[in-house]
Amino acid sequence: MKHFLLFFLALYLIPYLAMTQDITVSELKQHVYYLASDSLQGRKSGTPGGLMAATYVRDQFRNYGLELQCDDGFQYFEIVTDAKLGGTNGLHFGPFTGTPGTDFIPFSYSSNGTLNASVCFAGYGFDFSSDSLTWNDYEGIDVTGRWVLMFQGDPEPENPGSVFASYGDSWTKILGAKDHGAAGIFFVTPVKMDKSDELGGLQLEKSTAVAGIPVIHLSRKTADRMLSCQGMTVGELEARLNEDRRPSSFLIPLEVSATVDVLFQKARTQNVIATLKGTDPVLSQEYIVIGAHYDHLGLGGPGSNSRALDTVAVHNGADDNASGVAGLLELAEELALNRDQVKRSILFIAFDAEEMGLLGSKYFIDQSKDMIDKMDAMINIDMIGRFYPQEKPLLINGTGTSAESESILNEIAAGLDFRLAYAPEGFGASDHSSFYARDIPVFFITSGAHDDYHMPQDDADRIHYEGIQQIVSFMFDLVTVIADRESPLTFQEAGPKEPPRSGRGFKVTLGILPDFASTDNTGLRVDAVRKGGPADQGGMKKGDKIVALQGKAVTNIYDYMARLKELEAGQAAAVEVLRDGIRLVLLIQL
Repeated sequence: MKHFLLFFLALYLIPYLAMTQDITVSELKQHVYYLASDSLQGRKSGTPGGLMAATYVRDQFRNYGLELQCDDGFQYFEIVTDAKLGGTNGLHFGPFTGTPGTDFIPFSYSSNGTLNASVCFAGYGFDFSSDSLTWNDYEGIDVTGRWVLMFQGDPEPENPGSVFASYGDSWTKILGAKDHGAAGIFFVTPVKMDKSDELGGLQLEKSTAVAGIPVIHLSRKTADRMLSCQGMTVGELEARLNEDRRPSSFLIPLEVSATVDVLFQKARTQNVIATLKGTDPVLSQEYIVIGAHYDHLGLGGPGSNSRALDTVAVHNGADDNASGVAGLLELAEELALNRDQVKRSILFIAFDAEEMGLLGSKYFIDQSKDMIDKMDAMINIDMIGRFYPQEKPLLINGTGTSAESESILNEIAAGLDFRLAYAPEGFGASDHSSFYARDIPVFFITSGAHDDYHMPQDDADRIHYEGIQQIVSFMFDLVTVIADRESPLTFQEAGPKEPPRSGRGFKVTLGILPDFASTDNTGLRVDAVRKGGPADQGGMKKGDKIVALQGKAVTNIYDYMARLKELEAGQAAAVEVLRDGIRLVLLIQL
């Protein structure tokens, strides 16, 4: 009897073992060691190393017998990779001629052009009234057509609960100056904010939004030259403003000519896409999307999101996200070997430019409007290389985005020798968010962050490959269960479809997902509207373009965020949108 039971158990397990025997530690190591090698120079988007990574993934897809999509597997799109100073940047007043990078430097979001005008000093550039304080640096001076010289930050940079928290960011000040008619802005850093007064280099912002006027950062030494005709210095004015807590604005009898010449460097990059056709004549018209981003931070340095404090070194990103791509490849190979058991079609995507703001997944979604209703689920794999089952569970986010997700996972979990931890929210800082915003159920699979996250030491020899092997075997079960269901998963909202408000000063939210990647600076497109949120109740729709809040222009994401800080909970805000070419005014109760 004992031998019969063992024989029966072996027969039962043979099909499963056959299905998962090709998910091997040796192949996972091969993928990670290549993708996270120094030769790829950190796989930064738009670089030769990034293209090498994409080519490697494409070649693996081809070897598995998958059907390459788009242009031989590559879905090309354009990104802005850097901002550089052009050859005509200049600053002149009196006998002084400034040197770019030493005496002044434009911000990357500055508009290009030349402005010759007089200057007003406008303190911190504040114009607000709260329960505890009223401060208007524009009262009593006319800045129309002039340069405005103002401090960055606020008098209490160390206090997150400060009354100034909503008004100290640069974009809020830019909008305030424009609203008062300013033609250009000079920012200077107060001593309390930065004793070194280093201008730094020209850094590319996450968005290519443009201010609409020239915006220039002056060194304190240069600002002191401007103020000398009034017998003042930056340090004296800062001390006066911080002590008195009231405006001290004045006209500087000086004509200043400045030219801004910022050049955006662009590059072509690519997502890598392949499909595995399902076996069912009907269900094969529907898709399960499985994705992982292959880009990382390149050499780190300023503006790269490296946690190594401006260290310039190869950031190999073995866990973030060579581990996820390795999992994607092994899963693709295993599903291809067992294609006769998959009823729905599978879409495999290696995304680029995730580290730049989910640009690759957003581009894919924007180009796939005809397919969105056919996408039954999206499984996103990001950082699965530090999974030690005896120490912690595997994290699954998005479990609330379909009515069936948790029951499916619970059924699979019963046969696992490790634990799963669920989080229902669909939004997160990875590529699945682009799909959740379009009402597609998502599963975000990760082993979590660690001390090497966004650091140069995130290398291939620190990855736990046996842990990845277990995760990929689990994902195989998850994919086959979802792909073989008679009916698609039932989408449901689980948390907001927008990023949480971070930083100082946000008091309200409209409940939308803005188009972070837009570059046209003619308004802010709404990519999704949270059901039941203020925007939804006020009649806003996905695809609307916000062009004004409370009668004040909105041209990009920074305008939107700054205008949002001016609004109060309980307020009814007038939001102007463009919908199908028609301008509408929506009244939204915040």
